[in-house]
Amino acid sequence: MATDIPGKDAPAALQTTCKNLMTNPQYWLIVPAAGIGKRMKSEVPKQYLTLSNRFILDITLSRLLDNADFSGCMVPLSPQDHWWPDTEAVKDDQIQTCTGGKERADSVLSALHALKEQASESDWVLVHDAARPCVHPDDLANLIDTLSGHPVGGLLASPVADTLKHAGDGQPPEVEATVDRSRLWRALTPQMFRFGALTRALEACLDAGHGVTDESSAMEFSGNMPVLVEGRPDNIKITVPSDLALAGFILSRL
Repeated sequence: MATDIPGKDAPAALQTTCKNLMTNPQYWLIVPAAGIGKRMKSEVPKQYLTLSNRFILDITLSRLLDNADFSGCMVPLSPQDHWWPDTEAVKDDQIQTCTGGKERADSVLSALHALKEQASESDWVLVHDAARPCVHPDDLANLIDTLSGHPVGGLLASPVADTLKHAGDGQPPEVEATVDRSRLWRALTPQMFRFGALTRALEACLDAGHGVTDESSAMEFSGNMPVLVEGRPDNIKITVPSDLALAGFILSRL
């Protein structure tokens, strides 16, 4: 949906409306939840595992929706998903669902297409991992405040603290080099970009057969330079079984 400001001959009310779209964009949330999480070694997708008797997905959604003013939320789901009807989120009128895809980029693009009749080109969209329930409200607020006036957007990220080694191809692998970590960051979520720009970037990646693992990668592929907004390193993504207990501990202290 284009947001170009009409010329001086356009009705005053229309000019005002379009200017407001540019200066007061809405914020939309996308939480892809179509993955199966093979590394968790569980028959249940990781977003539907529980912490303190709540689905991880429910915890994630509540931490985001309770701490920022979103116009709406879209959750892409697997066509084979049969857990969603048992969530707390299913009762929330602010949350919509759509059919996700095989890869994260497919799911996010599906959500963007599902929202296109409600959102404007210049609106912001925040994409957050379903299995990342430990996002801190202060980080969420800082991300939005830092990027709200930026033309491109950016992402929460954490400077790399550990020494990094580049491995060779052998088995077991041997160290080929120690990597300079001074300019390396771990990409976290949410990642926040303009609605129209992110849609076009993901479409360009998929059309080119260029695989991306996050939204920032898609924006970079289109020639943009996303901003790194420092976030807490305990904003972990639950990926392997040991992460579940760690996430529970972190949440108990937030």
